[in-house]
Amino acid sequence: MTDTQAKDIQDQIQEEVEQARAVCDISGSNSAECAAAWDAVEELQAEASHQRQDKKKNSLEQYCDDNPDAAECRVYDE
Repeated sequence: MTDTQAKDIQDQIQEEVEQARAVCDISGSNSAECAAAWDAVEELQAEASHQRQDKKKNSLEQYCDDNPDAAECRVYDE
């Protein structure tokens, strides 16, 4: 994930948090609308977390993805 993507998703999360607070102020903290708004926030936070966990592959990993039969890519079980 690039820095721009990380900033974009953080901006989206902030917007959803503000919206959730507004919805809960209007419809009450125990309303279905309030719960749905906070669910949207949680989903975005989970996506942000998932994207942070995706690490980039190094050049050997990329090479082995493209050439799984290459000698450098063999895996031996002991």
